[in-house]
Amino acid sequence: MEGKKVRDSSVVMAQQMNPQDANPAGNVHGGVIMKLIDTAAGVAAIRHARSNAVTASVDRLDFYHPVFVGDFVTLRASVNFVGRASMEVGVRVESENLLTGERLHTSTAYLTYVSLDKNGKALALPPLILETDTQRRRHGEAKTRREMRLAEKTHEKACQRDQDIP
Repeated sequence: MEGKKVRDSSVVMAQQMNPQDANPAGNVHGGVIMKLIDTAAGVAAIRHARSNAVTASVDRLDFYHPVFVGDFVTLRASVNFVGRASMEVGVRVESENLLTGERLHTSTAYLTYVSLDKNGKALALPPLILETDTQRRRHGEAKTRREMRLAEKTHEKACQRDQDIP
């Protein structure tokens, strides 16, 4: 199977935040940002797989600054790591106050997607071609997160079998 470059599946998505996205104080709901993150990451995953891809987990989602009604939000998503049938997609979220021009890094998230064939079975993915030092760094960090995630799953399964372990 021929590999794919990170840039071939990368996504840039943007939209202005409106009153229906926010609470009465004008702060955009975290869930709205989370949905945008999942949408951008999902597009990157489907572009890489060229098949259906579903969210398997959100490894990390950090909010650094609030987003307000009227802010212009830009999301950048790219595939960081590819396994046999799963991949990690990183998403960076920035907000821009259109009146002042101030831009802030508001959120970062790492999501895992599984590619599926037409019957809903896991589908093998093309390998990821890394071209830059940044891509290689992100790949290494994603590999570490994957190892930690797999270790946590093993522990969780053991806990599910033993009802006495909290």
